[in-house]
Amino acid sequence: QLQLVESGGGLVQPGGSLTLSCTASGFTLDYYRVAWYRQAPGKEREGVACISYPGRHTNYANSVKGRFTISRDNVKSTVSLQMNSLKPEDTGVYYCAADRNPYAGVCSVADGQDRYVRWGQGTEVTVSS
Repeated sequence: QLQLVESGGGLVQPGGSLTLSCTASGFTLDYYRVAWYRQAPGKEREGVACISYPGRHTNYANSVKGRFTISRDNVKSTVSLQMNSLKPEDTGVYYCAADRNPYAGVCSVADGQDRYVRWGQGTEVTVSS
């Protein structure tokens, strides 16, 4: 079964940090462009960050630029999202997603979500004092 699993969510105070991880089972994540999306309560899902194969190119939403860092470890076959200086508006369920095609390069968070065909179940992030 091909699936993605996110971990690392939780409750954090404003200004704090969290690191989310995405791992795959049933396929090798290393070969795929990966994106992180989030969905805040009552809002549509939005792209947060993406990373190309094999990891030379990244792209971020303006709202997280300078605070979040997406990276991949192709030895451990994981993609991480380091989130610093968290704000209450970062609250939401965070999902990782893998592109339909392997070896895809440059990515943009403005790309349509339909290019990402494998999604995890999400991990919840709550930023609150």
